[in-house]
Amino acid sequence: MRIDVLTLFPEMFDGVFNASILGKAKDKGIVSLEAINFRNYSNNKHNTVDDYPYGGGGGMVLKPEPVFAAVEDLQTEPGKKPRVILMCPQGAPFTQRKAEELAGEEHLVLICGHYEGYDERIRKHLVTDEISVGDYVLTGGEIPAMTVIDSVVRLLPGVLGNETSAVTDSYSTGLLEHPHYTRPPEFRGLRVPDILVSGHHAKIETWRREQSLLRTLQRRPDLLEGVELTNKERQWLKGMEASMKESQQ
Repeated sequence: MRIDVLTLFPEMFDGVFNASILGKAKDKGIVSLEAINFRNYSNNKHNTVDDYPYGGGGGMVLKPEPVFAAVEDLQTEPGKKPRVILMCPQGAPFTQRKAEELAGEEHLVLICGHYEGYDERIRKHLVTDEISVGDYVLTGGEIPAMTVIDSVVRLLPGVLGNETSAVTDSYSTGLLEHPHYTRPPEFRGLRVPDILVSGHHAKIETWRREQSLLRTLQRRPDLLEGVELTNKERQWLKGMEASMKESQQ
């Protein structure tokens, strides 16, 4: 996979692209990561990339020329356009499903804005996706872009040491992940659940599924609407929900 980031602050990505999972994925040749200063594509002598908005108002707006020129320069194969993603608080909420979708692409271009916003022609005629990482406003799109890139790259084959990790993560199954424990089996009087040290794999999987359902019910019950459940699981959840209500009274 190839990922290019258009930003006015490429130095922000130096550490992120060269450390931890992303750094290892790049070293293995699984992904190509590059941050490009789109100021280099400005067509004026002062290298400005923003201007005052037509109609007045506060703030500055990113001009279309440098962003269009940068994206077009990154299109190396004629007729084969990259997936162009605008990091924007007005975009669709970023989800694990979106990360899985983007992980199937060969080339992603992420545009990081600053200032008041983008010229609308960028939004309407250049990008394929608009993504938001939350209902809040940041100083720029760089940190959201890092979030998207990390989430996508870890899904690529060969990136994680344990290939099942990405499959069982929270949200990958539509549910929050079950609790985890490791050695020692007892710490300060707190014991690991007996089922996990029983060696009975079928019962362990059942326990993990139930704990995942319970954690989702407790923390993100809205997610349960999109999860396919067995009749037995639905009845079990109803019982747990009733118990939760009783304990709150």
